[in-house]
Amino acid sequence: MIELLTPREIDQARPSGRFVANTLRDLRERTGPGTNLLEINDWAAAMIRAAGARSCYVDYAPSFGRGPFGKVICTSVNDAVLHGLPHDYVLQDGDLLTLDFAASVNGWVTDSAISFVVGDSAAPEDTRMIETTERALAAGIGAAQPGARIGDISHAIGSVLESAKYRVNTQFGGHGVGSTMHQDPHIPNTGRPGRGYELRPGLLLAIEPWVMDGTSKLITAPDGWTLCSSNGRRTAHSEHTIAVTESGPVILTQPA
Repeated sequence: MIELLTPREIDQARPSGRFVANTLRDLRERTGPGTNLLEINDWAAAMIRAAGARSCYVDYAPSFGRGPFGKVICTSVNDAVLHGLPHDYVLQDGDLLTLDFAASVNGWVTDSAISFVVGDSAAPEDTRMIETTERALAAGIGAAQPGARIGDISHAIGSVLESAKYRVNTQFGGHGVGSTMHQDPHIPNTGRPGRGYELRPGLLLAIEPWVMDGTSKLITAPDGWTLCSSNGRRTAHSEHTIAVTESGPVILTQPA
């Protein structure tokens, strides 16, 4: 399913984007060495309740997971990159953490992810990896113009990632959002320009470059959900939800 929102509906989706962005900002500020991943999940759950929002993850049970997910946020640490199931783990100084969060407000879903190093011991290679995904995200957003195609977004993302010598996995990537969390079109993180679905005003897209150091292969952790690098090395992931409009892409998941 691909939904095209009216300008009024895009305005109605903006509070969802602000809520998701503000939640991630607040969680990042509260997280440090000694924070338990389960605390992060509890904080996010409290924010959802206070905002009258709805979690997109608690009942999420796709074919690739051991569902339902049962938590309200994905917390991926070090070699984990996607769908990190919160568990009893206390973060250490220097851990590389990705928070991936989606929620529904007023019936509209937005989705965003941030990666950051916990504490004050950021290794240069971790900083470089995170910054590369952020640059790739900006490039992908810039390519999301009305009349362009999905392949243009994929090519823009892949050009940044590959020029930085990262290998790109295309099993999981960006996707449409709207009244539900995962919709068509799928947005691979590399591809050929001029190919795929034509972007139209009203389309909401979650664009999400992610990389793993030294590999493009994923393995699934014993919890049945968390996806990790096959070589045990670190990972990074950046994501925004945008609206394609007549005048170009608009980022919805910017903190207030």
